[in-house]
Formats: sequence, C-alpha cells, structure tokens
Amino acid sequence: MNSIRIGTRDSVLALWQAEYVKQQLQSQRRDLDVQLTPMKTQGDKILDVALAKIGDKGLFTKELEYGLLQGEIDMAVHSLKDLPTLLPPSLEIAAFCKREEPRDVFLSKDGVCLLNLPKGALVGTGSLRRAAQLRHIRPDLTLTDLRGNLQTRWNKLQESAMQGIVLAAAGVKRLGWQERITEILPLEMILPAVGQGVIAVEISAERSDIRELLSAINHPPTELAVRAERALMRILGGGCQTPIGALATLCGAEISLVGMIASLDGTQILRASTRGHDPEKVGETAGQSLMAQGASGILAALRDEEKYCNRIVAMTDRSKT
Repeated sequence: MNSIRIGTRDSVLALWQAEYVKQQLQSQRRDLDVQLTPMKTQGDKILDVALAKIGDKGLFTKELEYGLLQGEIDMAVHSLKDLPTLLPPSLEIAAFCKREEPRDVFLSKDGVCLLNLPKGALVGTGSLRRAAQLRHIRPDLTLTDLRGNLQTRWNKLQESAMQGIVLAAAGVKRLGWQERITEILPLEMILPAVGQGVIAVEISAERSDIRELLSAINHPPTELAVRAERALMRILGGGCQTPIGALATLCGAEISLVGMIASLDGTQILRASTRGHDPEKVGETAGQSLMAQGASGILAALRDEEKYCNRIVAMTDRSKT
C-alpha cells in the first residue's frame, strides 16, 4: 500500500487538518503517496439557517462517510466534535491526533474582554452550547447566529455591528490567528464541546491495513480523554448541537472529567465531575450524575424545541413551492 486518499471538507481549516494528518503519515512512511479529496457537506452548503434548525446528525460528516463506504476514499479526517457518538456499524475511528487547546476563545472588535462588554452588546456564535453558557454569565448580552468558515466569521465581525465572536481556540491557533484572540475563556465560564480540539480519522472497519497505518499517529492520552467525553454524551443522548460541554484530562493513569448540560436560555446549568481509570465508566458516571440532577427535563425541553423548529422549517419549505 503506497497510495492513500484522504477525504476532507473543503474549508481552509479542514484542509489544514487533512494536511496535518498527511504530514504525520508521511513522517512515518516517506514512500507513501497521499492525496487529499475535498468534499462539501450538508453543513457547508446550508449557511442561511441556524445549525440547530437543520439537525446535527452527521451534518458535517455524512458525505465523507459515504465516500468511505463507497471506497472513494481510504480515510476521512474530521474535527472530532462534529462526529456523532454513534457511528455507522461499518465505520470506526482509527486515530485520535494529539489534542490542541480545547477551550473557547473570545475575539472582540476593539480588544474588550467578554465580561467588560457593555450591556446589550451583540455577540456572534453558531453554537447552542456556547450561547447557553453565555446567557448564563451575561444574560444582558444580545446573541446572534453566526455561520460559515472561520474567515467568513472573522469578516462578519469586522463588517457588522457585532462586538465579538466566540470560536474554538484550536481552529484559531491552527490558522495562525493567535494575535486575534482577545482572551481564552476559562473553563469555569464555558466548557468546550465534547472532543473539541481533536482531529479524528475515520475508516471502514474492514480496512485493517489502514488501521495499522494510522496506529502510528494515534495519541493514547487524547484517545482516553475523548472516549470518556463521548461516553458522557451517549448517556445524555445529545448531539453536536445540544448544549452539552465536557472536558477530560489525564493525570498519570487517572482520568478526570467535568461535564455540563444547560437549558437553552442559560438559566439552568448542571455540572458533574468524576475520576477513574476506565474512560467509558468515567463518562457514564458523569452522565448518570447529570441525569440524576435533572438533565432529562432539559433534554425533553430541547426535543420539544427541535420539533417546533422542524415544523417551522417544513412550513417555510412548503411556502417556497
């Protein structure tokens, strides 16, 4: 096997991540010919509707997974936070690359920190998780939906009345935008998405040759941490657009996990933390603790909101025909 095809979204950040995996593989196999195959996903095509209103089941991954199943590509590179916790049975994650900074960052137009923004300031985010936590700490802010790739979001900040935007630190750093960061938001303020900052490589479960190739670039500490986070997500039954945050870290062989679920309006924030050595058990314990605190009520309200949004979208679609 001397030639590999890597599937990727066609955004600048996604291509950076695919190129990173390519370089990691070629550092192990200098004779390896690696070609990138860019694809557009549904999430890249629909930019005029909030993510929460178009669903989140594979919104940024389905087309890449189809390419894997059809044999059009040998592996697919994703931001792990975009991957549903339940994959198709014939696919698997074969490598978790070493995690970049997992926290969120605030980028403001004039260098003002989040807590110092004036009352009513307009802040952009496309994430329900970020929005809920922002509403909890600054209910006086006005939040607006923000879609598009990172360059598009930055341009919208400069050209609009927004006074700041919240993004994942990992993407900002990977594009070399460190000087644009006003502040890294502390975990006590905003917990990141499950798997945030991690590049994951998905393959067909039948491709033992690709699995063996990718084993050289897998980062075991990152894998253990995100397995715990994804186990928490599975217990809650949430998706990429559910206000759930989690971060697991390792101290020696022990995994420490903090998890969170929030109501959409930010008035209710539930947190749980746990430690242990088995990642799935750690995540499940934290998830069960959140359920015991009342997460099921929050999830039920979210499902009702999703049904309402789906009805509105369906009515809008019918009115266009």
